[in-house]
Amino acid sequence: MRLVFLGAPGVGKGTQAEMVSAQFGIPKISTGDLLRAGVAQQTALGLEAKQFMDRGDLVPDKVVIGLVEEKVGTPECGQGFILDGFPRTVPQADTLSGLLAGKGLSLDRVMHFVIPREEVINRLSGRRSCSKCPAVFHVEFVPPKQEDICDECGGALIQRSDDRKETVESRLTVYEAQTSPLIDYYRDKSLLVELDGSGSVEGVQERLLALLPS
Repeated sequence: MRLVFLGAPGVGKGTQAEMVSAQFGIPKISTGDLLRAGVAQQTALGLEAKQFMDRGDLVPDKVVIGLVEEKVGTPECGQGFILDGFPRTVPQADTLSGLLAGKGLSLDRVMHFVIPREEVINRLSGRRSCSKCPAVFHVEFVPPKQEDICDECGGALIQRSDDRKETVESRLTVYEAQTSPLIDYYRDKSLLVELDGSGSVEGVQERLLALLPS
């Protein structure tokens, strides 16, 4: 299976991608992971990306696409892959289609995770991250045993700037403006399937598995 998982920040597509990856033995590919790996391994594209990242600039499409192309060409992706949150724009989608066609491949399905905007805001603005370890909690769904204290290491829990309500709302506005043409693009190609991302992780997974190609 060659899949794309699309959805706004906080819809849970990354969690579901991990589960599908484990169940079907196909890698989850996110551009963030590719960029970090490229920088850590000091590949040519990774070093090029690092120059932009160090300046706080967006990494150009050609670099990101190059990293994706390298990854999907590996034996690890021979049985398929899940692109998590990529492509984000129609030009990226066109380029992805071209590079896959060059390898005699095509996407099987594009899963669009949809939940109400207010639920996304609640999910993200309620997150609390440990200031000392990678643990993450949620004031409503996964509260710590002691308020504002990490269960794992006792560190102070903080709300990251990206998770503040006003920042979340801004991120969603940008996402919606950028990605709505992409949704239409894949719908026109009869690849898009909309998935209700509300409710429990297990409930979403059950609905997702029923919609995947057999």
